[in-house]
Amino acid sequence: MDKIDQSGIFLSVIQANKGILYKIANAYCKSVEDRKDLVQEIIVQLWKSFDDYDDNFKHSTWMYRISLNVAISFYRKEHSRKKIANPLTDGIINFTDHDGFDDQETDLGILQQMIAQLKDLDKALMLLYLEEKSHKQISQIIGISETNVATKINRIKNSFKQKFTQIRNQ
Repeated sequence: MDKIDQSGIFLSVIQANKGILYKIANAYCKSVEDRKDLVQEIIVQLWKSFDDYDDNFKHSTWMYRISLNVAISFYRKEHSRKKIANPLTDGIINFTDHDGFDDQETDLGILQQMIAQLKDLDKALMLLYLEEKSHKQISQIIGISETNVATKINRIKNSFKQKFTQIRNQ
């Protein structure tokens, strides 16, 4: 296949699955500029590995796997850089202040905050779980066993339930 045909196929795969890129970027980056940089880096890495794509997997599985690996590396690099450059940029969030928000918006905000505080692997697991991926799909994307996926997701869900209960009881 020549480069023109290959680039056309690549672009159509990206176009068909671009939601994956944006979901991952939103999960791992707070600022718009960081999200744009991450999406660009993911696309570059997808292009570099396009020749090695394994037809045994769906394009979306392949994209999730590469995108999450790039996002985790990007997040670690950016997080370290920002820690050194500006150590006091994160604000304090008061979960008990519900003024101006209905319960559903508040719960979503709390959930997003709890996911943001997870370790990289756990954050990826929850992102895929909330995308309603099966344990088998998550296992293929992350590279851990289905049993391990189920165990980790259940532990995270139980932890979230406890935190929600504590917040609601304040």
